[in-house]
Amino acid sequence: MSEMNDAAAPWTGSDEATDRLRPEAAHLFRTMAALRSACVLYPEGHPAIEAQVEDVYRYATALLAEQPVVRLDLIRGILNYNGEPLVRESRVHARVLAEFAALGVDSVHVGSGVSRDEIRAVGQFLANDHRGPGTGTPVVEVLAERGVRHINLGRILPINHRVKERLPDAPERLHDEGYQESAELAVAMFDKIERGFAPDIRSIHDLLEMLVGRVARSSVALSQVMALKRYENRSYLHSVNVALLGVRLGERLGLEKPDLMQLAEAALLHDVGKTRVPVEILTKTGRPTEREWRAIRRHPLIGAEILSELEGLAPLTPIVALEHHLDFSGGGYPDLGDDRRPHAISQIVSVVDVYESVTGARTYREPATPDRACVVLARMAGDKLNPALVKAFVSVVTFFPVGSIVRTTRDEVGIVVRTHEDDALHPGIVLVDPADPDAPPERFHDLRERDDRGEFLRDVVATVPDGQFDLDVAATLRHVEGAGLGG
Repeated sequence: MSEMNDAAAPWTGSDEATDRLRPEAAHLFRTMAALRSACVLYPEGHPAIEAQVEDVYRYATALLAEQPVVRLDLIRGILNYNGEPLVRESRVHARVLAEFAALGVDSVHVGSGVSRDEIRAVGQFLANDHRGPGTGTPVVEVLAERGVRHINLGRILPINHRVKERLPDAPERLHDEGYQESAELAVAMFDKIERGFAPDIRSIHDLLEMLVGRVARSSVALSQVMALKRYENRSYLHSVNVALLGVRLGERLGLEKPDLMQLAEAALLHDVGKTRVPVEILTKTGRPTEREWRAIRRHPLIGAEILSELEGLAPLTPIVALEHHLDFSGGGYPDLGDDRRPHAISQIVSVVDVYESVTGARTYREPATPDRACVVLARMAGDKLNPALVKAFVSVVTFFPVGSIVRTTRDEVGIVVRTHEDDALHPGIVLVDPADPDAPPERFHDLRERDDRGEFLRDVVATVPDGQFDLDVAATLRHVEGAGLGG
């Protein structure tokens, strides 16, 4: 049996044609399974077999009238048609997909010119002469001996969506227990979604309670958000961070707990559609091709489709997944009409998502520092992002958020331990000695302090890149809290 990568190049036809043919693609897979069952139950030439051959031929030729090859691939329990996930159809035909998965057949590709005789031969092969991958003569050769030239069966090689490339290993344990537990719960949730299973709603709600009730108020947890930026920006950490920072922004906006819980849920699940995008597209170092960009741009639609079928979620959650790449001015993707203005919660998630993405590590670039990320947000305000929300968010994270390592005008190195709404450029810091990283800080400095002439005693001149000094930021923050430094 031939082995195929789960990112096999999809058809480059229009999205409209793909959407229109989705039901026929699912029916083709279903009728292939019915043909195999008929070949098991009845002798060759039986009318029941011929009826199924005719059904397969009818659906195949209808699809092939629009394209040269039809690719049906079963990836983590979801049927993909020419690279596009058919989430709803996969739920309807779950039993059929399970039967094919049990056979070890993950992929059925049908090319133009396929005949009824070829379809019949494939049905007999699946019923009577099936063998697992790597055993005996390759399937393509067996089928060729039976005159099959336009149908190929294959097994897809699985890909781990959390694979790392050229990035350092993140620490096994995080310094904040709540943040650590949140990350572990998110890993389990995304693992289920990637494998095509519905996550446990109670676990999601437990995670939300933790994020809203504990983690969002922890300065140590917030420092971890920044400390982990030099590591791979994995899907689950990205989503936890968007939820965490989204809650902080929601609190600044005056949202009550029920609204904060809804915001946290929508933020946590906004990117689930990316679990259906091949990992090599998400981690590609160069500019995406048009085909790859089309696959990426479909993730809001896919995410909304996945979430709309999960019972127990707030009705707004799939809407936010659908809208989080819509522009404040009405552009963006997917195209939902010129008059569509994203929901207020979607606008909040969009602001935080941009910040978290810009400051997150990628295989092809270093993460941006928070001050640079704030400048990016400012440039996008008014067109892409809601300017009022950008202003509020910058006041939350500031140019130098808690846990940032900075250098002052006196050539000192400090760790930010306090931020000020009235002056984002002058946080509160404790000075540290990179040559003696274990020495506890003894004094807090409020950078808003001025001398007799009204000039600032210290200014921040630069953010120190993560990893330049071997400093335990979380331990410093805990010491500051325990010693009562900084007021």
